[in-house]
Amino acid sequence: MGFVGSHLCELLLAEGSEVLILDNLVTAAPGTVAEFGNRPNLRVDRQDVTEPITTPGPFDVVFHLASAASPQDYLRLPIETLRAGSLGTTHALDVALRDGARFVLASTSEVYGDPAEHPQRESYWGHVNPIGPRSVYDEAKRYAEALTNAYRGHRGANTGIARIFNTYGPRMRPDDGRMVPTFIRQALAGLPMTVTGDGAQTRSLCYVADTARGLLALGRSDHPGPINLGNPVELSVGDLAAEVRSAAGSESPVTFVEAAEDDPRRRCPDITLARRQLSWRPEVALADGLRRTIDWFEENTGIRAAHPA
Repeated sequence: MGFVGSHLCELLLAEGSEVLILDNLVTAAPGTVAEFGNRPNLRVDRQDVTEPITTPGPFDVVFHLASAASPQDYLRLPIETLRAGSLGTTHALDVALRDGARFVLASTSEVYGDPAEHPQRESYWGHVNPIGPRSVYDEAKRYAEALTNAYRGHRGANTGIARIFNTYGPRMRPDDGRMVPTFIRQALAGLPMTVTGDGAQTRSLCYVADTARGLLALGRSDHPGPINLGNPVELSVGDLAAEVRSAAGSESPVTFVEAAEDDPRRRCPDITLARRQLSWRPEVALADGLRRTIDWFEENTGIRAAHPA
């Protein structure tokens, strides 16, 4: 069960919905499924969505979140990532079309690449290297958007596309490779906090519970999207490292390493459409979200013992 998907399931289960999870668990954090326990309205099938889905329905909503999402994972699984965006999207759309279900695609802000427009609106077409190291993820999502739109236009599927910006929170793997879990792991362990490039590149961080609320709101709407889901508060990666260090009560030094290839210099969503169409906006402030995430890391990983006094 993936990181964002697990929080979406949590919301659905809390309101009494019946949930079926299809996942090959290739990037799931250990113990994520076990956290939900044995619930009568939850079923988990270990299944690869790049194979045809024969699970009987009917389903009301199909959320397609299957993909490696961190650079560390999609660079390790490039073909699998492309197949999840192409074949996986096809099979998930076919199930939704079969049952007359609402289909929600979890796309990404990565479709904007290293943007020439700032902040990024849904009308922006992007600036993406189609054969760079990040392309297996970027292009898988761009293809998935095109396929979803084609199913809507030519087969009458009821679809919605969400473009998710940087999301963080509990249940991220410490070895995930993304900024927030990496900084937290390093800060708690008293290790140097590694900032890529000069640290001036910017990101906007949305707490995972807010992102999950946005996906659920899109699932309950009839809007086709794409709709940005993210936090419009922008900060530099260097400042984020300092925020994590302070929240963790750490004295870890900040060090700078070589910049990642094709790393976007700026990334920040315009969420006007989400506010207007979904009545959605992020509610959890960065300081609160980091505190919750650090608490989860200390309680659920082996890092706490190394936390400085």
